[in-house]
Amino acid sequence: MTPSTRSAIRNILPWVISAGLLVYVFGYATDWESLRAATEQANLPLFLTCAFLDRMAFFILWTWMSALALRRFVEKVPVSSVFAMRGGSELARVVSNHLADGAYFLGLAQLAGGRIDAVVASALVPVVSHFFVMLIQMTLALFFVNGGLAANQTTGLVALTLWAIIFTLAGGVWLSRSGRVQFPGIERVVEFLDRFPLRALAPFLLGFTVLAVFDVQIQWFASRAFGIEIEWSALAARIPVVYLSFLIPTLGNFGTRELAWANLFDDFGSRDALFAYALSINAIFLLLNAVIGFLYLSRAIELIRAVRAASRHGEELPRPIWNDPADG
Repeated sequence: MTPSTRSAIRNILPWVISAGLLVYVFGYATDWESLRAATEQANLPLFLTCAFLDRMAFFILWTWMSALALRRFVEKVPVSSVFAMRGGSELARVVSNHLADGAYFLGLAQLAGGRIDAVVASALVPVVSHFFVMLIQMTLALFFVNGGLAANQTTGLVALTLWAIIFTLAGGVWLSRSGRVQFPGIERVVEFLDRFPLRALAPFLLGFTVLAVFDVQIQWFASRAFGIEIEWSALAARIPVVYLSFLIPTLGNFGTRELAWANLFDDFGSRDALFAYALSINAIFLLLNAVIGFLYLSRAIELIRAVRAASRHGEELPRPIWNDPADG
C-alpha cells in the first residue's frame, strides 16, 4: 500500500464511520414519535437558558485560556484578535470539531507570524489542562457516585485506561531523562514538559476546574428540564466520557452525543428522554456555533488579510489591529 493510499484511507475512514453512526442513530435507534413527546414535556425556557450559558461559557473560557497561552508562551497577540479567530472558526464547527480546530490553529499561526509549531505547542496547554481536570473530576466522582465502581464499570475502565497512559508516559519521560532508555516519540512529551512546567499550567488548571464545576451544575439543571434527574456525582463522573466520544468526527457531534448520553445515563431516564435531551443540546449548540461564526467571520477574515498584506510588504501589523485597548 502506497503512502498516498494510506493517507487517503486515514482521511476517509473517520467520515465513513461517522456516516454509519449517523445512519444507525437517526435511521434505526431513534423513535421519533417518542422523542417528540419527550421534548414537548420539557421545560424549554429553562433548558434553552442552560444550553446557552453552557455553550457560551465554553466558548469564552476556552478562547480566553488559548489567548493566555499564546500571549504567555508565543506572542503578545491581542485577546480580541484571538476571539475573532476562534469565533470565525466556530462556523466550521457546524460541520466538525476537527475542521474548526484546524481552521482556528491556522488563524492563530497567521497572527503569530507563521510560527505554527509554537502555536500548536501553546494550544496544547488548554487541551492538556482540560484533559487533566476532567480526569481528576472523573476519578474523584467515582468515590461518591452511587454503586461505586461496580455500578460504573465503563467510567472506571476509561479512568483506569487514562491513568495507565499517563503513568506510562511519566515512566517513559523518567527513563528518557535518565538516559537509560529512549522511546520513539517520547522526546516530544519531554519537550512539552520542559517548555510548560506544572507551575506554568496552574492558571489553566484553575480556570478549567471552575469550568468543569459550572458545566456539571448547568447540565444538572438542563437535564432536569427534560425530567431526567441525574445525580450530581454521576454527571461529574460520566460527562468526561461523553466528551471523549467527541473524538469521533461526526457532523456537529450528532450521533455520538446521543449514543453516549443514552448509554451512560440509562439508569436515570428513559432512552427516549435521553435521546431527546442530547439531540436538543446538539441542535442548540449547532445554532449558537453558526451565530458566533457569522458574528466573527468578517473580523477574522479582515485580520488574516491584514496580516498577510503586512507580511508581503515586510511591514508591521496595522496599529488599530495589533494594539487593542482591551489587552491592557
